[in-house]
Amino acid sequence: MIHPHTYIHVNAKLARNVKVDPFTVIHEDVEIGEGTWIGSNVTIMEGARIGKNCRIFPGAVLAAVPQDLKFTGEKTIIEIGDNTTIREFVTIHRGTVDRGKTKIGDNCLIMAYCHIAHDCIVGDNCIMSNSSQMAGHVTMGDWAIIAGVCAIQQFTRIGEHAFIAGGSLVNKDVPPFIKAVRNPLSYGGVNSVGLKRRGFTLQQINHILDIYRIIYNKGMNITQALEYIEEELPATDERDDIVTFIRESGRGIIKRHTKGSEEEV
Repeated sequence: MIHPHTYIHVNAKLARNVKVDPFTVIHEDVEIGEGTWIGSNVTIMEGARIGKNCRIFPGAVLAAVPQDLKFTGEKTIIEIGDNTTIREFVTIHRGTVDRGKTKIGDNCLIMAYCHIAHDCIVGDNCIMSNSSQMAGHVTMGDWAIIAGVCAIQQFTRIGEHAFIAGGSLVNKDVPPFIKAVRNPLSYGGVNSVGLKRRGFTLQQINHILDIYRIIYNKGMNITQALEYIEEELPATDERDDIVTFIRESGRGIIKRHTKGSEEEV
């Protein structure tokens, strides 16, 4: 299963049934789980922890040192969960002292030419479409989808089940369950199609819609809206996830689109 035209460091740990194609380089302090396939011309550097049944396509570079001037060579890692696919020429850098690791969850799809920088945390079942770029310290919730050619600013948070339209500049936090669209990036409604596909009931989706109508359409500021939601709407996991996400937002959340903004898409 290991092609002779590869270099694998003697201290790398590859489980059984790992397949490595020619001209790939695997450095020391690397662990790769059962059933994973590594394509040609892949470079896997120190500190990579790759799960089971992953697929790493040609040209990918995993666990390179961070592009961060504060990095001083500390021992850090990347973690890639089970059943995750990394397409051609993706780059994923290992962490710094801040979080100690960069982490990609299970069942993710990272499409060609994406970049995931140091200390990012990507949840399970996430998709990053072609050529999207994620700066350092970004957090992306489970089931979130980023369309192609997006630029995500450092320390930004993307909520679970959120969808971000292609070509977006993401410089504010994107709350859970919503679509983020237009330029500048704005609230574009609840991600109803995605939620239906994942088994959310109509009652749950309408409840989420009610929450975001209060946040974006009632003319309240964020503090007032959150207080109103907690007082007037029934307690649910969705309500609490949204309220907690917004309260913990360091950058502030994206706004509602208004006419006369810079550009309409």
